[in-house]
Amino acid sequence: MILTVIIPVFNEKKTILKIIKKVKSLNRLKKQLIIVDDNSDDGTKEILKKISKTKNDKIIFHKENKGKGAAIITAKKFIKGNIVIIQDADMEYDPNDYYRLTKPIKNKKFLVVYGSRVLGKKRYDSKNFISKFRILANHMLTIFSNMINGQSLTDAHTCYKVFDSELFKKIDLKSKDFAFCPEVTTKLSNKNIKILEVPIRYKGRSSQEGKKIRFNDGFLAIYSIIKFKLFR
Repeated sequence: MILTVIIPVFNEKKTILKIIKKVKSLNRLKKQLIIVDDNSDDGTKEILKKISKTKNDKIIFHKENKGKGAAIITAKKFIKGNIVIIQDADMEYDPNDYYRLTKPIKNKKFLVVYGSRVLGKKRYDSKNFISKFRILANHMLTIFSNMINGQSLTDAHTCYKVFDSELFKKIDLKSKDFAFCPEVTTKLSNKNIKILEVPIRYKGRSSQEGKKIRFNDGFLAIYSIIKFKLFR
């Protein structure tokens, strides 16, 4: 089994080497890293040009800033692994959770696993989500997604989305921005693919610390769910 880790990155010079080191330190997993720099202008690009990589790893540089979804679309054609996971380039998510996230797919019990930031907790942890507004927004967007898609997820917009690679390659992704999340969740619903959620660790950061999701992305998520449900 090989795990392909797709890391979209834009202006993360403070954390990019840390997250790569964490992923590579998981010795019990055979891995392929695909890092897509979305035309960073803070020094991230220069850092990535200097790092060493294995023959299976891939580092790709966009010539213009296109968005997270575009980076994932770019990475798709280079996937060599049996399982694919999306990993943000910040330190909000812990790669040590890969073991529990990949196990259900390795055991051929599920084709898709989401890492839930709230599953198994009695309440949302405001320290992790930074603000009560982010808690409310995530909760309401997940409820809306479940209503439209007939799912029962607790965290539809988590970064940690894990797929059987053959299934993932067949999903025709269109969104170039953060709408990747609602798009892929809706398209899995359209295909009647069941999603398993497992609890994960999460340590959110604020906008001042580099958080890039904004208020408008919530409206974009709602629009995307409706669009990809109606126009399959």
